[in-house]
Amino acid sequence: MKRKKIKIAPSLLSADFANLGRDVEMCDKYGADIIHLDIMDGHFVPNITFGPQIVKSIRPYTKLPFDVHLMIEDADRYIPDFVNAGADMISVHVEASRHLHRSLSLIKSYGISAGIVLNPATPSEFAYEAAEYCDFILLMSVNPGFGGQSFIPSFLRKCESIANFLDNNSYNHIEIEVDGGIKADNIRSVTDAGANIIVSGSGVFTGNIKSNIEALKQNSN
Repeated sequence: MKRKKIKIAPSLLSADFANLGRDVEMCDKYGADIIHLDIMDGHFVPNITFGPQIVKSIRPYTKLPFDVHLMIEDADRYIPDFVNAGADMISVHVEASRHLHRSLSLIKSYGISAGIVLNPATPSEFAYEAAEYCDFILLMSVNPGFGGQSFIPSFLRKCESIANFLDNNSYNHIEIEVDGGIKADNIRSVTDAGANIIVSGSGVFTGNIKSNIEALKQNSN
C-alpha cells in the first residue's frame, strides 16, 4: 500500500468562536493543509454549530481548502449554499442520506471534491459500495456531535480494511480522512492504518497552535 502525503486539517469546532478569522490565519501560517468545518443541525447530531454565512465570513482569511463536513439531515438542500460560501470539499453521512449517489453527484457537479462519512459503528460495506463515486472517505473515530471526545480504537481495524479495499481495487486516488480524538500521541497509529487526512480539533487548538501542528506533522511519519 503506497503511503499518501499526510495532511493536517484543524477542526474549527475547537477554535475560539469569537476569533475564528484569527485562528484560521494561524493555522495557515503554521503549516496546516486543510481547514475542517463541522456543520451540525441539532437533529442528525445533538449539537448546533454554524451555517454557510459563517463559512463565507472566514473564507477571506486563507486560501487553504475548506473541508465542509455536513452532519445534517437533508444535506442536498444546503450543498449549494456551502459551495457558494467557499467549500472545496463536502462530505455527507451515509446514515443521513437516502440517495447517496445523488448527493455525491450534486457535490461533484460544482467541480469540488465529494466524500462520504461513516460513523464508528456503520459497516465498512457502505464505503465499498460508494467508493467509485468518492474523492475521499471520512471515517469517524468518535461518535459525531461534540469536540474533545476520546478516540475509539476499533476505528483502526475499519481504516485498515477500507485502505486495503481501495488499494486492491485501483481506487488509489481516494483519500481516507479521520476525525475524532486525534492528537500528537496517537496520530502515528492512524496514519499507519491508512488515513492521510487527519482532522484534529483540541489536538490543535488546546495550547499553542504552532507547536501542536508541528508535533502532529512530526509524529505522523
